[in-house]
Amino acid sequence: MSYSPPNPPREVPADIASKLDEQSPEVLRQVARFAEELAEHREREARLAENEEDKEVEERPEDLPDDVPAKATITIKEINDNRYYYWQWREGDSVTSKYKGPVNPDE
Repeated sequence: MSYSPPNPPREVPADIASKLDEQSPEVLRQVARFAEELAEHREREARLAENEEDKEVEERPEDLPDDVPAKATITIKEINDNRYYYWQWREGDSVTSKYKGPVNPDE
């Protein structure tokens, strides 16, 4: 590991990089977790919007519950350091989730 601070990626605006440089390691780790969760949320929203545009409904997966629409996708949520699968789909302007099970069945 280098003793000099890392250079921010070019895509990170200078004002954000400057603010991050002022933060403690604890806050930086919290920001990193938040940024990862926000990125996953935006990717999920994009997938849901894309699936909504696709009017052709694929075959229902065998493990899809009766009360979950065929257009639902599976996403992973982290809760208290545990990861869980959820079915998610869009209903109008909101996203609905239904628990599927743990990512690691041994948990």
